Amino acid sequence: MRRQVLILLMLAACGNTGGPALFGGGAQVARNSTPGADARGTGVDGLLVGHRLMEAAEYDLALKAYLRAAAEQGINVDVLSALGSANLALERLGQAEQLLRRALEIDPTFVPALNNLGCVLLEQGKAGEARVVFQQAYALDSGQSDSIRENLRLAIARTETNVYGDPAIAVEDPTYSLVRRGPGQYVLLSQL
Repeated sequence: MRRQVLILLMLAACGNTGGPALFGGGAQVARNSTPGADARGTGVDGLLVGHRLMEAAEYDLALKAYLRAAAEQGINVDVLSALGSANLALERLGQAEQLLRRALEIDPTFVPALNNLGCVLLEQGKAGEARVVFQQAYALDSGQSDSIRENLRLAIARTETNVYGDPAIAVEDPTYSLVRRGPGQYVLLSQL
């Protein structure tokens, strides 16, 4: 009897001191398991993470962050515009156009989506439609954004070159770059 009590005490001591837990009696966690999540903590907003990743030119990761934001917040104009911007940066122009048009169905006065849609259209060679979209963005922005003004100027130059330009003269394509304008706002700038 004394020997059985001694064995039970030894087994209990092994379970409490970090030794091997026998018979499922210990609450020991495997060394390679992930720590538990604190349910009281709050995660960082997916849109904010996505914006920071866009600034760092990590467009694939930004797209994933924006998709997480869509799952957390639902589909709204900010999320759709951000998804469109990430697809534009990844040169997925068809997807970017669809997402930005959906954003504008929700809020036709959302200037960042208008500007980014204009950038997509300009990239696709639809300078006339891009010009109209940039004019709407410029009017809604009250001319306060230099980047929208520059994009409108570029679209106007492209449409006039197509109409009035000599077809024998080759026009050099400018280099575009996507620049963050504010929360959820990206513009495509060119270097002429």
